[in-house]
Amino acid sequence: MKGTFFITGIDTNIGKSYATGWLAREWNRKGIKTITQKMIQTGNVGHSEDIDLHREIMGIPFTPEDKEQITFPIVYSYPASPHLAAEIDDRMIPIEKIAESTRILQSRYDVVLLEGAGGLMVPITRRYLTVDYIADQQLPVILVTSGRLGSINHTLLSIEALVNRNIPLYGIVYNTFPKTDERIDKDTEEYLKTYLNEHFPQAHFWTLPEIALPR
Repeated sequence: MKGTFFITGIDTNIGKSYATGWLAREWNRKGIKTITQKMIQTGNVGHSEDIDLHREIMGIPFTPEDKEQITFPIVYSYPASPHLAAEIDDRMIPIEKIAESTRILQSRYDVVLLEGAGGLMVPITRRYLTVDYIADQQLPVILVTSGRLGSINHTLLSIEALVNRNIPLYGIVYNTFPKTDERIDKDTEEYLKTYLNEHFPQAHFWTLPEIALPR
C-alpha cells in the first residue's frame, strides 16, 4: 500500500485530527509506514497543534520531518479559514509548498495522510477551494463524519461534491465521539454503511472509537 490520502470532514470539529492520528497508528501497526501532514494550520504560531495530536495518538515522538516543519509547511496565527487567516497575518499562501512537502514525505514513507482544514468547500484563497486542491493533486479522499444530527445530509453533500469533480472516495471514518443521541448515532452509522455499500462498494468504512491516548 502506497500513496497520499486527503483526510477531510463534513464540517469543522468533526474529528479529522483524531481520525488521522488513529488511521496512521493502525496502519503503522500493520507494517504500513505511515506519516501525517497538516495541509494548512491556523490558530498556531511556529507549530501545529494537529500534528501534536497525531503524534500523541500514534504514540510516537516528533519525527525529523516534524522538526523540519515538512509535516506542517504553512502555519497562520489566527484561528480562521485559511484565506482569512493568511490575510490577517498579511502573508500569501504558498500553495506549491504543500505539494512539495507531500512529495518529500512520499519519498520517505509508504503512506501520507494529508489532513485538510475544515470541510471540502473551505477556501484556501478567495478563488481557490480545498476541493480544487484535492482535484488538482488527484488525491483520493477519506471523509470523516459522525452521528450528530445533520451528519447524513452533510455527508451526502460532501460525497456529491467529490463525485462532481471525479475525486475518488477511498473511505469514510465514522467518529463515535462525543456521544449525542444513541438512537440517532446508531441509525446514522447503519444508514451510511448501507449507502456506501450500495453506491461505493469499493470504499472502506471505519468506525472510530473513543480514543484512549497513550500515556
